[in-house]
Formats: sequence, C-alpha cells, structure tokens
Amino acid sequence: MKSPRKRVAQQPLSLEQLGRKKGSVKTENWELRLYVAGQSPRSVTAFSNLKRICEEHLPGRYTIEVVDLVKHPQLAAGDQIVAIPTLVRKLPQPLRKIVGDLRDTQRALVGLQLRPVVPENGTI
Repeated sequence: MKSPRKRVAQQPLSLEQLGRKKGSVKTENWELRLYVAGQSPRSVTAFSNLKRICEEHLPGRYTIEVVDLVKHPQLAAGDQIVAIPTLVRKLPQPLRKIVGDLRDTQRALVGLQLRPVVPENGTI
C-alpha cells in the first residue's frame, strides 16, 4: 500500500524563475487597474508609487488603467472594491489585489508576485 503524498507549500516564483520555466514571461504584458477617489493625496501617492514600481520592474511591459470611483462609483462592484486606493492585477493571471498607497515597495512587489531578483551572493 502506498503512503499518501505530502503536499508542501511552495513559494511563488520570481519573474526570472518563471522566465526560465516558460520562456515567455519576460515579454508578458501586465494589465493593472488602480481604483482611486479623485485626486486625494493617497490616490496621487498610490499612482506615483505604482508608476515607479512598474518603471523599475516592468519597463515597457505594463498598462495602468486608473478608475476614479468619485466619477464612476458603479465600477467598484466589478472587481469587488471595498477600500481605496486598491490595485488590481488583471494580467498575468491569477487576479491579485493590493489595498493601500503602495509606499512599501517590498510589500507591493510581494503582493504582485513581482519580487526583485536577489543576486547570487544574497545582497541587494
């Protein structure tokens, strides 16, 4: 009788690791949607931080759609938005959500499953 196989929780792969596995991730386009409330300071900060993160980690491979819930509150239901600002990663799948102004870059990268690659010697 075979013993049951244990499932081990795996860490999400970095883009570099995925690229080695699939070969196409490096050219994959990321579709991001940022839900904001007008030009509030947190909304402006969230957009600025998102733009910086994308330019550093996804140069030329992303699109950002900004949805202003002050002007279009009905659009919150589609992605089940309950707090703002909220970032929704539409592509690549799976869909991911991050609430907040994205000031903590490392936390945002983990949330997007887009972490910086740590060099071989372990220092950044």
